[in-house]
Amino acid sequence: MGSEMVLELPLTPPGIAPVDITPAIRQLVEEAGLLEGCVHVLSRHTTTALSINESEARLMDDVRQFLARLAPASDPYLHNDLHLRPAPDGWPGGWAAWAAQEPRNAHSHLLSMLLGNTLTLPVTGGKLALGTWQ
Repeated sequence: MGSEMVLELPLTPPGIAPVDITPAIRQLVEEAGLLEGCVHVLSRHTTTALSINESEARLMDDVRQFLARLAPASDPYLHNDLHLRPAPDGWPGGWAAWAAQEPRNAHSHLLSMLLGNTLTLPVTGGKLALGTWQ
């Protein structure tokens, strides 16, 4: 039977901002005392994504550039036409308050859909069983 542990991360800068959460997940595995099994990682936000790859600075720059070309923030997305969207029912302060805080982030939603927002990581001998460069 599993248990839920929550990993809260600091806010990232605007734009595409890869963050290596591997050390934090390793720490949670250790704190949980998990010796064998799997860790299921889920992002509960619709504009974030999860991926396993090498965390090397120049590769992260390549990732940012690739994703920016794939879904440019400056493209005209219907989701970003706030004046055509209703505020959620009961939003405090009504439409104007909602629109004032609502980001124009359709590109982030699209990238999250492509990359995915869940991972399952194997644990063996109390350690994440990842590849050398993962």
